[in-house]
Amino acid sequence: MQEQILDALRRQADADALRIAQAWVADAGADAQAHRWLSLAQQQNDDTAAALHSIDQAIALAPEDAGLHLLRAGLLLSGNDIAQAEDALARTAALDPNQFLAYVMRAHLALGRGDLDEVERLSRTAARLDPDHPQLLGLDGMLALRRGDADRALALLSRASKALPDDPRLLYALGFAYLDKQHLAFAETAFRRVATLTRGSSALMALVAQLAHRQGRLDDAIAALDAVLADPRSDTAGMRRLAGEYALQAGRPADALEHLRRALGAAPADRRTLHAALIAWQRLGAVEDARATLEAALATTTDAHDLWLARLALEPVGGAEARALIARWQAAMPGHLPALEAQLRVHDMAGERDQGEAVAQRIVALEPGRISGEERLVEALLERGEHDAAIAHVRDLMQRMPETEQTVLRPWLAAVQDRAGRPADALATWLAFHQEQLPQRLPLPPLGQAPAQWPALAEIDPQVRARPLFVWGAPGSGVERVVAVMDAASQVLRSDRFGAQPPTDGFQRYRSVTELDSGERDGAALIAEWRAQLPARGIDDGNIVDWLLWWDNALLRALRPQLPEGRLLIALRDPRDMLLDWLANGAPAPLGLANAEAGAHWLAAVLTQVADLHEQDLYPHRLLRLDGIEADPAGVAAALQQAFGVPFPSVPTIGPPRLPSGHWRAYAAPLAAAFALLTPVAVRLGYTET
Repeated sequence: MQEQILDALRRQADADALRIAQAWVADAGADAQAHRWLSLAQQQNDDTAAALHSIDQAIALAPEDAGLHLLRAGLLLSGNDIAQAEDALARTAALDPNQFLAYVMRAHLALGRGDLDEVERLSRTAARLDPDHPQLLGLDGMLALRRGDADRALALLSRASKALPDDPRLLYALGFAYLDKQHLAFAETAFRRVATLTRGSSALMALVAQLAHRQGRLDDAIAALDAVLADPRSDTAGMRRLAGEYALQAGRPADALEHLRRALGAAPADRRTLHAALIAWQRLGAVEDARATLEAALATTTDAHDLWLARLALEPVGGAEARALIARWQAAMPGHLPALEAQLRVHDMAGERDQGEAVAQRIVALEPGRISGEERLVEALLERGEHDAAIAHVRDLMQRMPETEQTVLRPWLAAVQDRAGRPADALATWLAFHQEQLPQRLPLPPLGQAPAQWPALAEIDPQVRARPLFVWGAPGSGVERVVAVMDAASQVLRSDRFGAQPPTDGFQRYRSVTELDSGERDGAALIAEWRAQLPARGIDDGNIVDWLLWWDNALLRALRPQLPEGRLLIALRDPRDMLLDWLANGAPAPLGLANAEAGAHWLAAVLTQVADLHEQDLYPHRLLRLDGIEADPAGVAAALQQAFGVPFPSVPTIGPPRLPSGHWRAYAAPLAAAFALLTPVAVRLGYTET
């Protein structure tokens, strides 16, 4: 539909575009994008009022979509009251306002449909008449914003807004320029000013609420949403869901549930609403209420995948109630693959292997290559000892895929070869996979040099109450499983170094190693920089559990004199098992592995630093040995309790099964050279030589 509408707009077949958009909304009234494109079509047909109504409907359905708010700003900027601003400016008689305004209006229409080159052409024409007109500055500012030039946009829109300080349209655009620069407080101020100047600004207050939320002002965010919900026109399922999510974050599950019930009443299949409602019910211990509410929804909405999943989440996994629900789900949605996959899991949990295999056959019959079914069929072949057939099955699946996509199945093929007792073949497959992935991987962190004398470990200031904890483990150590258990017990654990927006401190930058070794970087500055970024990570008192991307003893040059109150937890396994696990499963940080010997050389060097740290007690630390408990949540929790003297919860799962402890011995021959590099440090760390 979107392409059809866009094609019609490009052909200037505005009536056709409107007809297609109206049909789309009629078929998909709950789709925010349908209303967005109807708004554009209505705008192109000179119906600004209807266009604003449609974009408000879109915002009500997807209040977090900043792009919809930006389109609304464009609609306001292209309103028919530009002439009022023209009168206020008292332009000279030499200016032809009608001709100028025609160019500006056409440019705004082009901006709305995304034709940025046409906007630029019309802007140049209008600039010949009045290059400093604030409305033209506003147009050029929005064009710069669309093209990703936030600095130019901010400069232009600031000038325009100074000329017309109470023009809500320019303030609206200026707010988005601030938002693009991540100046959240300025953006919020601009949008609040627009809300003060205009009526019917409930959609804008939803954006204000989100900006307050992003700045950590949850009460202000809730108050802004209350203003939105007070207007019946903006009291929509999307707004109620957002209010419920904020109430949950504020620790008010009863208030959250009040909002979420109303959201579910209007949109019973919305995934985010269901997820938030399940959390609220869990916190309130209101399982029966949850069952009743979701059963009522299922009575009228039987074909909603997420609704069935939410209802299933309320029953014990694999129990009789779950089996009955899955049967109902399949009856309501025949041939729905997720329902069959749920049945497959139930059979496997009950040890009903033949029934599980039969369901897997049904899954691949409906969708050949569906990984859930194919994996189960391969598992059945391995269980029967049909190793050649299992390997051939995976190879056949790979051959059906484009060559560039076959790499994603290579780790599975290697795992099957390993299960079949063919270590040399498995190793070759793993190495081929790592070679294919190498261009997309990070380089190995550099290795520092130990000084002749470490800086003295400072005394802990008795006024300092914070006790930060750094957590790290080399590839293959299973550190991510330790973090999974710690995360269930701690509100201050931060895994953001592995996310899309990591902190930019010295603990993140590879070059800190060489800078600290050479003296180019002062340890005090590194720790000060780390501390300065803690509030942005939600840590106000210095107490953080900070999962590090890498470790090098060079960091001790900063930690010993500047952060003596800190502690370090290092996850550890037999280094040879660690290398094998790295080959088989990768690592939390996507480090490149050129070949087994290169990986072993780097791993031996970094673990030698760990051995030095431990033997010389260079910093307060604990080695957490995971050998034999890698896949055991209760075992990891017990090891953490032993290390820290406080109980840790046992989470349901800490990840899929991995190669068992000691499995490296099966690879003693094909990995002999690599293991020779690791054996000395393995012995230093307390492991046997063979």
